[in-house]
Amino acid sequence: MSFMFNPYPYDDPRAINHIHLNEEIKKTFTRNSMQTADKVASAINDMISKGKSCIVGIDGYISAPFEQFSGLVSLRLAQLFDVKATVLNTEEVWLDSDALHEQLLPYLPEDREEDPVLLYGRLYDKDYQSLMSKEKKEQILRQLKDFKKNGHGALIFYGNAALMDSFREYCDLKLFIDMTQKRTILNIRNGSCGNLGEKGRMAINLMLRRSYYVDFEIAMAHRGKLIRNNLIDYYITGDHPDGMQLLPLAKMKELFEVMVSYPLRCRPVYLEGVWGGFYVKKLRNLPKEMKNCAWVFDLIPMEVSIVADLADMQLEFPFYCFVQTIGEALMGSKAHKKFGGYFPIRFNYDDTFHSSGNMSIQVHPDGEFVKENNGELGRQDESYYMVVTGQQAKTYCGFKENADVEEFIEKAKRAEKYGEGFDHDAYVASVPSKPGMQFLIPAGTIHASGRNQLILEIGSLTIGSYTYKMYDYMRKDLEGNLRPIHTYYGDKVLRRDFKGDYVKQNFIQEPRVIRNDGFTETIVGEHDLIYFSLRNVIFADRYTDETTDRFHVLTLVDGEKCLIRSLTDPDKFFKQEYLDMVIIPAGFGPYEVINEGVGLVTMHKTLLKDGFEYE
Repeated sequence: MSFMFNPYPYDDPRAINHIHLNEEIKKTFTRNSMQTADKVASAINDMISKGKSCIVGIDGYISAPFEQFSGLVSLRLAQLFDVKATVLNTEEVWLDSDALHEQLLPYLPEDREEDPVLLYGRLYDKDYQSLMSKEKKEQILRQLKDFKKNGHGALIFYGNAALMDSFREYCDLKLFIDMTQKRTILNIRNGSCGNLGEKGRMAINLMLRRSYYVDFEIAMAHRGKLIRNNLIDYYITGDHPDGMQLLPLAKMKELFEVMVSYPLRCRPVYLEGVWGGFYVKKLRNLPKEMKNCAWVFDLIPMEVSIVADLADMQLEFPFYCFVQTIGEALMGSKAHKKFGGYFPIRFNYDDTFHSSGNMSIQVHPDGEFVKENNGELGRQDESYYMVVTGQQAKTYCGFKENADVEEFIEKAKRAEKYGEGFDHDAYVASVPSKPGMQFLIPAGTIHASGRNQLILEIGSLTIGSYTYKMYDYMRKDLEGNLRPIHTYYGDKVLRRDFKGDYVKQNFIQEPRVIRNDGFTETIVGEHDLIYFSLRNVIFADRYTDETTDRFHVLTLVDGEKCLIRSLTDPDKFFKQEYLDMVIIPAGFGPYEVINEGVGLVTMHKTLLKDGFEYE
């Protein structure tokens, strides 16, 4: 979760993975909604032919097109097999709005003094059943029991939670319709779906807060349980209602096992913003209609997707579903155990190149604060790597040596409350930015990216994005409203001692050479407070390395194109272009990176530190 409230509706056609898959496995996949409905209808009819009835349970992620697909299956059952289907759904099983509000209030507090726009909350730690009316649930169970005992033909039972334990035991055929996070949020924003159990619509920010802290969390946990424990028969891609593809669960897992034997790239999500730069927009030929591109979520694990190109078809999955299914092979056994199955590092670009302003002056919380207040897993540490800088580019990091921090906080609070601007440069230290500089930003560090630069931001695991803005220059958002500031939380997590020389010596480090063998590998950032290591590799022709139960993430930050391939199986490769982020799975083994362009290559490399599992 990273509060992806307004993703741009664009699917990057370049961000795909060319996978060679056994043709026999491919034959089990369908290619569109009609084929998918026909296959499901045929399976239902086969079951009916062996008995008198069949109950098919169709569950899915938030915003899945349940009604449309169920209707299509019902139609094809009638047309192909002369079978009439009875339909039952979970839409009415939820608590009413007032009861839901009372149930969720501890997780979605309404204190506007602490949280002016009600952005933050606490991860919901219960399941679907906790949001259901006991009486309505029992009513559905009676209907399922009755049809199981006395029914004839088909009962199509669909909706979120249709395959939870008490319902699933009555289902003869079990399907799950999945959605990417981007498409789900776009569906919420366009009004085609809402929060579980809510008949009306709240303000969009409140709907999305509820979704992130409650609905999405429950749905993700539910999906993971169903897939890991082989509790469904078929997995269905749901982003495109006319292009829904069906995969038998066992064959989907075989596909994932093949995919994790390749270097992999995710499909990014692009977002507009108030400072929005134009470097990535031009580089990746993003739609002209985009105002700008402020953020690129290249590898935000909970938000991005992953695409398998099988020569004659493409399949797109939520990256987090991929992680839930094949996480240990992807991340390594130690990381999988240490981080509870979550992918532990997040990557994105912040683009202020040729923009009108800086990012906000901000701070992030430590692990104790996040756990206590948000029910999350860990601290929010970050880092900035300078990819491209323009004239007068600078980066804010830490307070000036003699800054009066309490005075800064007081002025920040007055700016938030009364709209009184002040000279932030008198308090927050800045350093001229140059390509190749690495800034470490442990939790509690006051910081900001300045205008006219593109940075690679790399951060630690948090399911949410806890960015407490301390000052935003009296700037308005894209709707013309003053941007929300969170000085209440910022004051609580701010490290007053991260100042001056200490910051320069510890957070802006000089590169340290660790390998020099036809290439030069340097550590550009490591710190006791941060569990990952940041490195640069510079080479003219070729670089070699090996994963040893730890994944690597390689970003081409300078150079045209590279070929990343296995040294033991050269058919397993990825053709990387400038700014592409590529995951080298933990079990990939020895690999090489070959420069296929002109001039020197600089590759930014991220991996978990030695001994990370003990921190």
